[in-house]
Amino acid sequence: MESSILYGPLSGRDLCVWHSALGISSPNKKRKMTETNISVCHQDRNLGGSLPVLQSSDYYTEPSLKELSIQELLDPGYCSRVPDFTVGRLGHGYVKFLGETDVRWLDLEQIVKFRRHEVVVYEDESAKPAVGHGLNKAAEVTLVLQLQSSDFEGKGQCKIVDRLRLITNRQGANFNSFDPSNGEWKFSVHHFSRFGLSEDEEEDIVMDDATAIQYHGLNTDNNDDFNGDMYADPSGPELSHSLPAHLGLDPVRMKEMRMLMFPLDDEGGDSDQVILSHEKQSFHEEPMKSLFHRSKLRMSDRPSPPVVRKTPVALIEYNGSNFERRAPSTVLLAQKNKGLLLRMANEEGFRLDSQHKTPLTGTHSCNIVDAALFMGRSFRVGWGPGGLLVHSGTPVGSHDNQGVLSSAINLEKVGMDRVARDESNKVREESVHLFFDAPLDFHKSISHVREEVEAGSFRLTLQKLVSDQLRLMLPDVCRHYIELVERQLEVPGLSASCRVPLMHQVMVWELIKVLFSEREISGQSNVVEADNEEDMMQDKKVSPAEVDPEALPLMRRAEFSYWLQESVYHRVQEDVGCLNESSDLEHIFLLLTGRQLDAAVELAASRGDVRLACLLSQAGGSMVNRSDIGEQLDRWRLNGLDFNFIENDRIRIYELLAGKIHAASLGKKIDWKRFLGLLMWYELPPVTDLPTVFYTYQHLLAEGKAPYPVPIYIDEGPVEETMKPVTEGHFDLAYYLMLLHASEGKKFGDLKSMFSAFASTNDPLDHHMIWHQRAILEAIGAFKSNDLHILDVGFVSQLLCLGQCHWAIYVILHMPYCEDFPYLHSTFIREILFQYCDTWSSQEHQLQFIENLGVPSVWLHEAMAVYFQYHGDIAKALEHFIHSSNWQKAHSIFITSVAHSLFLSAQHSEVWRLATSMEEYKSEIEDWDLGAGIYISFYLLRSSMQHDDNTTMTELDSLQKKDIACREFFGRINESLAVWGIRLPIDARVAYSKMAEELCRLLLSDIGENSTREIQLKCLDMTTSAFIAEDLRSSYLQDAVSLFTCYLSEATG
Repeated sequence: MESSILYGPLSGRDLCVWHSALGISSPNKKRKMTETNISVCHQDRNLGGSLPVLQSSDYYTEPSLKELSIQELLDPGYCSRVPDFTVGRLGHGYVKFLGETDVRWLDLEQIVKFRRHEVVVYEDESAKPAVGHGLNKAAEVTLVLQLQSSDFEGKGQCKIVDRLRLITNRQGANFNSFDPSNGEWKFSVHHFSRFGLSEDEEEDIVMDDATAIQYHGLNTDNNDDFNGDMYADPSGPELSHSLPAHLGLDPVRMKEMRMLMFPLDDEGGDSDQVILSHEKQSFHEEPMKSLFHRSKLRMSDRPSPPVVRKTPVALIEYNGSNFERRAPSTVLLAQKNKGLLLRMANEEGFRLDSQHKTPLTGTHSCNIVDAALFMGRSFRVGWGPGGLLVHSGTPVGSHDNQGVLSSAINLEKVGMDRVARDESNKVREESVHLFFDAPLDFHKSISHVREEVEAGSFRLTLQKLVSDQLRLMLPDVCRHYIELVERQLEVPGLSASCRVPLMHQVMVWELIKVLFSEREISGQSNVVEADNEEDMMQDKKVSPAEVDPEALPLMRRAEFSYWLQESVYHRVQEDVGCLNESSDLEHIFLLLTGRQLDAAVELAASRGDVRLACLLSQAGGSMVNRSDIGEQLDRWRLNGLDFNFIENDRIRIYELLAGKIHAASLGKKIDWKRFLGLLMWYELPPVTDLPTVFYTYQHLLAEGKAPYPVPIYIDEGPVEETMKPVTEGHFDLAYYLMLLHASEGKKFGDLKSMFSAFASTNDPLDHHMIWHQRAILEAIGAFKSNDLHILDVGFVSQLLCLGQCHWAIYVILHMPYCEDFPYLHSTFIREILFQYCDTWSSQEHQLQFIENLGVPSVWLHEAMAVYFQYHGDIAKALEHFIHSSNWQKAHSIFITSVAHSLFLSAQHSEVWRLATSMEEYKSEIEDWDLGAGIYISFYLLRSSMQHDDNTTMTELDSLQKKDIACREFFGRINESLAVWGIRLPIDARVAYSKMAEELCRLLLSDIGENSTREIQLKCLDMTTSAFIAEDLRSSYLQDAVSLFTCYLSEATG
């Protein structure tokens, strides 16, 4: 979004004017924004249509476009009566239109054209209005002439004035004046055509080839882009005598190009002398200016240091708890707690003519103007914490096809799943517990194996489920997950679109239990239906020792058959409920599609069709019976039997009993599960194992002879109208499980599609249950993969949107270790800790949970330190920087922000505690002796001078030793002031002064106790050079003079 292409009729200069009017920062320089401008710009959306248009960057107006916009808002119609309106071009001159002028909708650059020594207004005569209208009116013209300086001497000046007066009168204008100091030629006109010097007239008046740069009439407040600091020092040489001028180039253009390529913010220099604290500016603004001036003089002879990469600061400030979906917020274009005025960007933006749109129209974008031109180079579009989308396009979910103002920045929470939210998009705590906490708690209770990996200088403990035990307890695990889903179904207010995927999850867990459980045969025969293919297991129960291994595939087939009957039972009942009472044969056929043989036989017998009932009782059994029925149908056709005398539904049933499922299902809409059942129950032999059944269905699907195994939310719906289901490349999760079972441990290539959200739900951001299914299947050895990070990260994002940071880290620790990305886990975890610090640090249970996971405490303290520093709680930030072992940063904060406040408030024990906590690591801290070491030295020195018996330092037993110690301490204070410079606030300097005052007082209190005059004079001399207040220094100086006088009198006496 950093494009500099202009999509509207305004140029870069004009946009800068509008930036200022809208309160938006320029990309090249930070400017102050006023509350008035922003509030005014919200009042009139049609403001852009009332203003003149100016494209060229070297043209300007008075009043400026900014001032015109404000006046138009305050006084509607002001642009139709602007007094003494002025249009000018840098280095060429300007025109002041006398009286009131209507400037609405005027394209000023097309109307007013300044060239070398001339101005043309309405160059196109056909577009020129009548005299007195538009800009064809009386005006005062000022043209800047580039004359050789030698012509101003003596008679040359008078000659030039006379020549200009003659030229002016010849063109029908009135000569006013000529100023040789700046080359300004002023004259008045009654109306406009072309005025100025022709080529022949220029030859008569010898001109300088260079183009002079004049700034007359340009107010720095009018246009921020042309601030005075962008150009050469006025005291320096004129640009007209610079190298670009002598090369025939426009120095203004060259200066603009230099500022664009090498902005002032990026130039080299001592960063410490460029950054001023807010407090410093407020107390000593003028001294600081002189300090900078002296610094420039000192740095002038040094080579420029390399450009320092600046640390990025936060552009957007927001309160995450206040954001609702589709509720755009505003942008604050300033960093917090930095002494800058916090402003809100214009929500409405600058409205241009709707005809001016970007080339990115239609489905791509409806923006009118590139937002980068409004927001500057610091503007970005992307994702923030908690699913926050920052953009300048159409609000999410909006169907408005009108042009969108790209100067209006939208902050919307759109990256949110709908699992735990109600109709108003509010998070329900009960749903969070049922859908996320409870399943993850159960997952955590399963046996895990832990593995430590290196994360830089730290170690992380990765976790994964224990496979051996889990394979044996898989039925119990699946049963527990089913109970959790059933509890979720009991949540009141669930919509039909939410209930269908949940009921499908129950069937998925049942299918996992059927397809992947170890064979525990004892007691399982009671789930087998009374059909012919499972008769061998129906009469008696057998112990595991008696089971023939060859029978295991048939037993699994029987369980899958039962699962399939249960999963399609409701679909059969729905279709049966739509029949009338006379459709008994169709009723029987529908019962057969769901393998409900008992109900089909009873229905046939109740209507007196005993033969059909007998055939139905043997459905799907012996292959001989199937071939007999199929042969009978073929003979009827060969013998020319008139099938008009037999019901179509009866023939359909016979075709199904014969195993011809395609003929039987012709013209019938059957879902993919029932078609799979018809294939397994009626077409394939009853001893066919499940992998063969699944591969047969897959083959028919590839040939287009089987229904597409669409996901459950499409197959059974209803789907929300706002969601467009994605079917291409996505099958139902149950179908993927069947293919995974059929692979029998071989490489399975559809894992990513299988574990995508679309395999089980129409919510692309919902991974809350599929992550558990993947974890269980991978743990029991159904597949192996290190390439499912999308699922892990998707579930992590879903948890973070709900504020479940501790569970998000728990999920990350279950991601498999990848040698190609050894720091993947640590990077994820630290990003979460930094971005969501306000969430996890404010909840004690989350903080404790994260610590129990083995996350290094240093990471926690580091994140909290940055968080509290950003929000201005420097004391807490210091504590956490100390705990995170970031000694250099902690020391810097201690000296510049904390120590002096505690010292001046007499909290000396706290200063001592903080300083001594860092003393052990002073070898890692730069300028320790000139920072925290000063506070420690002060307390030790003061304690010794007070003759405190409990001190840890040897007492100074003479005034001379005390003097030497104080002199050395005062020297360190002065050196500290020089090293820290402007980074030390006023209060820190006051604290140093208080230290010096107290030591001076203690030192002078010992004068007279067995000390010589010479030693006493040295002590007083030392106090006069200490960093103390001037009045106290004067007092000590008077004492020194008195003592010296006494000393002289004693010496002479």
